[in-house]
Amino acid sequence: MRKFGLVGRNISYSFSRKYFSEKFTSEGINATYENFDLQDIKQFPEVLAKNPELKGLNVTIPYKEVIFPFLDSLDETAQQIGAVNTIKVERNGSLTGYNTDYFGFSEALKPFLKLHHKKALILGTGGASKAVNYALNSLDIKTRLVSRSPSKNAISYQQLSEEILEEHTVIINTTPLGTHPKVEEYPPLPVNYLSSRHLLFDLIYNPPQTALMKLAAARGATVLNGEKMLELQALKAWEIWNRD
Repeated sequence: MRKFGLVGRNISYSFSRKYFSEKFTSEGINATYENFDLQDIKQFPEVLAKNPELKGLNVTIPYKEVIFPFLDSLDETAQQIGAVNTIKVERNGSLTGYNTDYFGFSEALKPFLKLHHKKALILGTGGASKAVNYALNSLDIKTRLVSRSPSKNAISYQQLSEEILEEHTVIINTTPLGTHPKVEEYPPLPVNYLSSRHLLFDLIYNPPQTALMKLAAARGATVLNGEKMLELQALKAWEIWNRD
């Protein structure tokens, strides 16, 4: 029996385990999917040693960037993005890192894009934001990162003006703010500047409608959650794991 799993921290809520377990059952696939909840990435080699039947892994917060030193090779796209969310265990036992987040995000976003969606704000600067940035640039959408503290690569929430919000009509939340159980939280975006021209994509899927999505919808914006993205990135991971 093949084994697959998810590496992350505090991942009991995991989408991946439920998704793949149901897939294996419904399609009669002889495989299992397990959560590997690590408090420190240094525990990762132990996971491999104790589970020699592992054929593939998903990687989630907060390990998408710090997993790199444990891998033997990187897919070119994952290298360009700078984050890994999928690992394939090769026949010789070596580990190859991939990024399927960008694919899932891009395919979930495309049906909702309109001609005026030329510029985007990405809330957050973690591993997920890197995949989102890569995907948006691939779609010829210019991006600006937004963080709690301004830096060379990001502006702060305090710097978000009406002019910036009017210009950037695509907004992606890549932060965990608003995830169950802290459903009342949301990034400090000045939502009063949003309108029906805006498309807000919150990568969170639990709850299905976050506090930020509700506020944006009240201003007439189109809102999406992260469930479709997760399904699509999972299917792409499954495809990678089953390649010869």
